[in-house]
Amino acid sequence: MLAVHFGAGNIGRGFVGTLLHEGGYEVVFSDVAAPLVDALSAAQSYTVHEVGAGGVDRKVENFRAINSADDPEAVAAEVAAADVVTTAVGPAILRFIAPHVLAGLLQRPAGAEPLQVMACENALGATDTLRGHIQDLAGDQWEQLSARAVFANTAVDRIVPGQPADAGIDVTVEPFYEWAIESGPFGANRPHIPGAHFVQDLGPYIERKLFTVNTGHAAAAYLGSRAGRSKIAEALADEAVFAGVRAALEETSALLVAKHGFAEAEMAEYRETILQRFRNPELPDTVDRVGRQPLRKLSRHERLIGPAVQAQERGLRVEGLLAVIEAALHFESAEDEQAQQLQKLLTELDAEALTTEVTGLGPADPLFSRVRELVAARQR
Repeated sequence: MLAVHFGAGNIGRGFVGTLLHEGGYEVVFSDVAAPLVDALSAAQSYTVHEVGAGGVDRKVENFRAINSADDPEAVAAEVAAADVVTTAVGPAILRFIAPHVLAGLLQRPAGAEPLQVMACENALGATDTLRGHIQDLAGDQWEQLSARAVFANTAVDRIVPGQPADAGIDVTVEPFYEWAIESGPFGANRPHIPGAHFVQDLGPYIERKLFTVNTGHAAAAYLGSRAGRSKIAEALADEAVFAGVRAALEETSALLVAKHGFAEAEMAEYRETILQRFRNPELPDTVDRVGRQPLRKLSRHERLIGPAVQAQERGLRVEGLLAVIEAALHFESAEDEQAQQLQKLLTELDAEALTTEVTGLGPADPLFSRVRELVAARQR
């Protein structure tokens, strides 16, 4: 069995690629980072180090790597022969992956089993997004090609922190992971991925992960930064920060119970599991890394504004989420372009214009005035 994985970074190697390897696939990593591709090509194996309770070292073998910028024809040939294609590149990069997948589908024998495509990104409907890009590029050819692939959305969850400078291609991760995949597109022919959880309706699981793990991680970063903490584990060891993160997640849990029918006890257990994961002192994640790209994380359908709007519309509490949004407005990082851009916008736009531009909220949104007040207070 053959799997082509786009994105040979830490998540690609330390999570998706590892599970594909354990499922018996030969993994072909496709990436544009020449030094990384060269390092993978020169290695026979790499090790995934799970740190924390229950963690083990996992050796990954039987992989290859291709530089998709230098040799797109080779990537297309691998996709044409593959059983599975996965991605871990970031939602904004999927449009650059689409031409490679399309080129592979054009070469794929008409009688071959459909290629199983899954975009493993922190975004709602990422595989649908990738399919849309492919379909747009294919134009009139799509009707002919559509039978050559099936596309399934996924929800993925594993903390893969920034890696030590001397780590090479080895990856440090937490022991916990979750990979939920919608089962419908595959019928009886599901990909063989150990530990993956196939579900009929993926939407609730995607939002549970986005509004708990991603919201909580961002809350720890922004509240931790405001408290002068440098690492996520240190931030969660601060009682005030921990209380703030817990308050935000209690609000998102209430939303998920109301919207999707999760049991309150189930959400409470899930929430506590997430909080304990963040407190893992062996994960060297920093508030700077987790808090980066605040403009994206403050956008309308992302991890802070998204659940806050939905909770407000249902008459649920949002004070904890608003406290995190306020902290995000103060986030500064010399290493992150978006953090610098946010601070620049705070000096150039008035509160109403900035609220609209950054969050996508308009005056008709019930949350608009409350966020605008936070922006105005930040600008004083």
